[in-house]
Amino acid sequence: MPHPVGKKEEGRARLLAGAGRSFRAFGYGGVGVDGIAREAGVTSGAFYAHFPSKAAVFGEVVAVGLADLAAGIRGFREGGAGWAEQLIDFYLDERLNCDVRESCALQSLTAEAARGADDVRRGFADGFAQAVAAMTSTDGPAPLDHDRAVALLALLSGGVTIARTLPDGPARAAVARATGDAARRLLRAARDA
Repeated sequence: MPHPVGKKEEGRARLLAGAGRSFRAFGYGGVGVDGIAREAGVTSGAFYAHFPSKAAVFGEVVAVGLADLAAGIRGFREGGAGWAEQLIDFYLDERLNCDVRESCALQSLTAEAARGADDVRRGFADGFAQAVAAMTSTDGPAPLDHDRAVALLALLSGGVTIARTLPDGPARAAVARATGDAARRLLRAARDA
């Protein structure tokens, strides 16, 4: 008897979420299909019912992660004119201090995507373009210009990646503080232009 469509979609969503947590925590090379299935609470056979390979699920994890980033940016923009400062504060607090399994795809999966197949890099490029578009759209308050949006995303993700790599303490705090200061200068320059 076939499973209801909802159950199949739920299983796929669980696998994507489990794969996302696994790739963020261990990297592409650090986890296999069995580990992904275990993280999702399903069997390896169930994995293959949804995805043909680890590479295929990785490409989807990257795309979903960057779509989530774009949606988050749109959510901040709904907050009004101070949205970009709120995004900076959130990224340098929540995205820096959360469990790496729940971290932003931009900071956690970029290096892995850079080593990925062409379709993964194309998916990354599309997702990154969506995030930039969420920052530059004239449909919301205080849009950034394209170059500043790209720079802000690069600055935040790079700063958080470096800070996460350092032990918790003064050096980590200094990277986060310097990243925040540079990001705010970037925003001030946009307002003063």
